[in-house]
Amino acid sequence: MEIIGYIASVLIGISLGLIGGGGSILTVPVLVYLFGIDALLATEYSLFIVGVSSAVGSVTYFKKDLVDFKMALIFGVPSIISILLTRVYLLPLIPEELLKIKNFTVTKNIFLLLIFAALMILASYKMIKNQTSENTDRNELNRNKALLAAGEGTVIGVLTGLVGAGGGFMIIPALVNLLKVPVKRAIGTSLVIISFNSLIGFSSSINNIKIEWNLLVSIAAIAVVGIIIGSQISKKIEGKKLKPAFGWFILVMGIYIITREIFL
Repeated sequence: MEIIGYIASVLIGISLGLIGGGGSILTVPVLVYLFGIDALLATEYSLFIVGVSSAVGSVTYFKKDLVDFKMALIFGVPSIISILLTRVYLLPLIPEELLKIKNFTVTKNIFLLLIFAALMILASYKMIKNQTSENTDRNELNRNKALLAAGEGTVIGVLTGLVGAGGGFMIIPALVNLLKVPVKRAIGTSLVIISFNSLIGFSSSINNIKIEWNLLVSIAAIAVVGIIIGSQISKKIEGKKLKPAFGWFILVMGIYIITREIFL
C-alpha cells in the first residue's frame, strides 16, 4: 500500500503543476488510506506536502512573470487569518465523538473525512463543469469584486484550516471569472496562495503534533518531482482540457470515502 501511496504522491504534484489545484484533494485520502495515517494528522501532513510542492511549482510561473502578487494578497491575507483562527480555536472545539446513532459513532476523524469528501464532490463538479475561460481583459479592479474575492479567500482559509485542502479549485475560477486574470497567470498566482496558506497553516500547530519527518519529507519530495513533471506537461497539453477527466476521478474518490466511512 505504501508503494501505491508513493506513486499516488507523484499524481499530487502533477495535478498541481498541470492545473494549479486538485493536489490537496488527493493528499488526505492518500495519507489516510494508503499510508494509514490518522485523519487529523493527515490534514497537518497535507498542509506541508501541498505547501512545499506548490512553492516549488510557483517558481517556474514566477520566472515567466505569471504570478499576480496583487491578487495573491487580496486572497492570501484573509485566508491566512482564517486558517490561523481555524487551527488554533475551531479545531480544538470539535469533540472526539460528535454523534452516536445505534452502533455508528461519528468521531472527529470521520467528521473531518466526511467534510473532505463533500469538498471533493464540490471540486469535481467545478472541474467537470469546467466553466473557467481565459479572459485577458485587464480592467481596473472593481471594489465589490475585490471584496468578494477576499470573502472567498476567507472561506478557503477555513477549509484549509479544517481539512488541509489548498482550495486551488476555488481560487482559479475566482481569479479568472471574477478578477479577469488570464488562466496561466491564475494558475501561477494560485500556487503562490496555496503555498503560503498551507505552510502557515502547518507552522501554526507544528508544536502540538508528533511528526514522522522522514515519511513526510519523502512524500513531499516525490510530490515536488510530480509538480515539475506537471509543469513540463502543461507546456504541451492545456490543463483545462484534462480538468473534466480529473474531476470524474475526484468524484469517484469522494463517493468512496463517504461510502467507506458511513456504511463500511
